[in-house]
Amino acid sequence: SGSGPLRVSITSGAELSFTMEPSDIIAVQQQPLMLHCQAEGIPPITTQWRRNGAPLLEDENYSMFANGSLLIGHFQRTRSDGLSDEGDYECVAQNSFGLVVSRKAKVQAATMADFHVHPRSVRADLSGLARFQCQVHGLPEPVISWEKDGRPVDTSDERYTLLPTGVLQITGVRPDDGGVFCCVAHNSAGVKHSAGARLTVSGSQSSVYKDPMILVGPENLTLTVHQTAILECVATGHPRPIVSWSRLDGRPIGVEGIQVVGTGNLMISDVRVQHSGVYVCAANKPGTRLRRTAQGHLVVQAPAEFVQPPQSIARPVGTTAIFTCLAQGEPSPQLTWLKNGQILEPGGHVKLRNNNR
Repeated sequence: SGSGPLRVSITSGAELSFTMEPSDIIAVQQQPLMLHCQAEGIPPITTQWRRNGAPLLEDENYSMFANGSLLIGHFQRTRSDGLSDEGDYECVAQNSFGLVVSRKAKVQAATMADFHVHPRSVRADLSGLARFQCQVHGLPEPVISWEKDGRPVDTSDERYTLLPTGVLQITGVRPDDGGVFCCVAHNSAGVKHSAGARLTVSGSQSSVYKDPMILVGPENLTLTVHQTAILECVATGHPRPIVSWSRLDGRPIGVEGIQVVGTGNLMISDVRVQHSGVYVCAANKPGTRLRRTAQGHLVVQAPAEFVQPPQSIARPVGTTAIFTCLAQGEPSPQLTWLKNGQILEPGGHVKLRNNNR
């Protein structure tokens, strides 16, 4: 009839794509929770939600809005029917061109466990050093503060160093530092108090020479980009040793976002992948080469993100269509292809190359 060659349109992202996908969230028991999802493309577009791969139906607890959002009216970790509102949620958008599935959003209930490390009573010399530590698990990560004899610790006193890791360090100990210390943890799930621990200050200041010694060195840490790394280093000796930091590979630590907290703790704000490495804390006796060292390994991971997403193309029947997808992250992300929401397996006329790119 004089028409041109038959062309088949293979779509990926232009005729139907997400402008907003659901995010991981920590939900509070019995509170409402909203998950957002928006798709754009050639109408009409229908959206549906899945939890752990199973379609969600609207009922008195689940409401789906025309803009694609999902409202959970009263979030419950364990519902009366034995099911849970926790799980992996994904949004499914569909039009006449096909179907796309959003990223999985992990929904978890806010929790606060009991303390698994309580502070222990310690004895410290006058002008010496005292350290307390507590640890508790929770979602979201609990914020730790300290009380002494039932009152908040005076954070304006520079001799007191409170680390977000649940550590309290007291330098230049004085008689009035003695008392009972308690760790307080709070997040959206509630507040918990640890057992109390007593600080006893011995009456005399030690003037006897003591070699430098590192009581607590940096731990091995695995963090995600933009978090804060706290590398602890507590050193004692008489005279008081000088604490310094270096990288084992000899590269400079840098200055941006780097801060020494207290008398020797290294804090790296907004960590990046390039901050990964082995960090060495050294305690030097002033005016000498006598030193003690301790080291810890920092690993910084980066979530997967697309560098080059696939583009929509049109090809004549019988020819080859090539889609390219590049992603980056640390560790390197694994790529999976979906066609209309179903995993695309290699075979027949479908080939995957270069780590599924």
